[in-house]
Amino acid sequence: MFELAESDPELSKEEAGPLEDKLRTALLKAQYARLKQQNCALLIVIAGIDGAGKGATVGMLNEWMDARHVRTLAFNPPSELEQGRPWLWRYWQNLPAKGKTGIVFGSWYRPLLQEAARKKPRQKRLLAQSRAIREFENTLAQNGVQIVKLWYHLSRQAQGDRTEKLLSDPDTAWQVRPEDLKVKKKFSRLRDAGALAISLTHETHAPWAVIPAADTQMREISTGQVVLAALRKRRIAPMQPITQADTAIVAQPTPTLASLDYSARLTDDEYDKLLPDWQGRLARLVQHKKFAETPVVLVFEGQDAAGKGGTIRRITHALDPRQFRAIPIAAPSVEELTRPYLWRFWRDLPAPGHISIFDRSWYGRVLVERVEKYASETEWQRAYEEINQFESQLLTSGAVVLKFWLAVTKEEQLERFREREVSPFKSFKITQEDWRNRKQWDAYVKAANDMLQHTSTQACPWHVLPSNDKRHARVAVLQQVVKALENALGLD
Repeated sequence: MFELAESDPELSKEEAGPLEDKLRTALLKAQYARLKQQNCALLIVIAGIDGAGKGATVGMLNEWMDARHVRTLAFNPPSELEQGRPWLWRYWQNLPAKGKTGIVFGSWYRPLLQEAARKKPRQKRLLAQSRAIREFENTLAQNGVQIVKLWYHLSRQAQGDRTEKLLSDPDTAWQVRPEDLKVKKKFSRLRDAGALAISLTHETHAPWAVIPAADTQMREISTGQVVLAALRKRRIAPMQPITQADTAIVAQPTPTLASLDYSARLTDDEYDKLLPDWQGRLARLVQHKKFAETPVVLVFEGQDAAGKGGTIRRITHALDPRQFRAIPIAAPSVEELTRPYLWRFWRDLPAPGHISIFDRSWYGRVLVERVEKYASETEWQRAYEEINQFESQLLTSGAVVLKFWLAVTKEEQLERFREREVSPFKSFKITQEDWRNRKQWDAYVKAANDMLQHTSTQACPWHVLPSNDKRHARVAVLQQVVKALENALGLD
């Protein structure tokens, strides 16, 4: 395990003065160079022993750098709103754009440090929490975010002395929090918890640096030096994603598009009876008191003209408009391109008692971005595991996640395209882009089959449905949604 020293190195004001002047100039130059390049964001994670001057250091960084391009992200214990989302949701929400700097105060390390500081830490929980952190930081590092983590450390005596000094002055007493007063009793345990957390999560692409914090000058100069080195350093991306968690084992067998029975049909009478029956069951489920505790994510993918929009409308017909959001996914905006590609999807996750319906989704990375070469092969190959981890986090938070691929044959798609061209009500649905995509039919089928193979997991499988008959597909989707909700709510 990593060890934290008991010594408290110092730096005199005479020594620190010239160093500070050079550091501040160099930091600003490096910050402006990063802004000009706009090739990655910098996240500075602040952690350490309570009473080590972390808050003062955050203020110092905002003073030494151009604060217009620095955002301090201070996180208190999760609010009621945040508790209803996956635990990393609020950190994804606040990621800085490429070229910018974020200072994270009260970070995703809180639960790991709390667990490590218990009298008897639970090993399984420690490993699960550290793994989730490493997966998160791995994904960020792979997608344009540089991470440097600073642990502020001082000896037991120095922590006590600093707290007493602050309390003795009315102008600084406010800086002492109740937690700071409790540190002395638990110092050894808190120190060891920090050392364990560092050992479990130190990575080349997301390194920890220990900052001596007893002496103000030493703390400030050491912090400035680490941040300057990070700004000057080329972002290091991990070689590959962390291997799949047990919850993301690929389900077998995974269907291919060619293996589907496209002859599946419903008669008019069958459709007219089944559709309102399943819509009624869905309507009753979302009014159940247990549903108020359940977020639902529905993902729709499929070939152009496969009937995604019509199927989504049959679902929303059974819902109160206040309960759902239908989210059409198009090409990313300029703002979205400055963040990791999953960022925009984290922003649209539902609260408990609500449903987010994605018409196209994060799977664009391994479909259109792959086929059209908007993403490199390394990026889309890596995305399979990043997506599995993302969906695993949704499931762990209590969300119901259902993924539907609506499939049509090439001949059926052509017939629908032609129908749209002559229909006054559907002509807006057909564009030159649709015809251009059709020319790459085989490439999209290959990408879809690879996607199904790599991301249809035991915990979150794909529901691949033939949609040559739209009525059959609509009823089949409603049936899957109702059964999944009944199971989740314990009503089956």
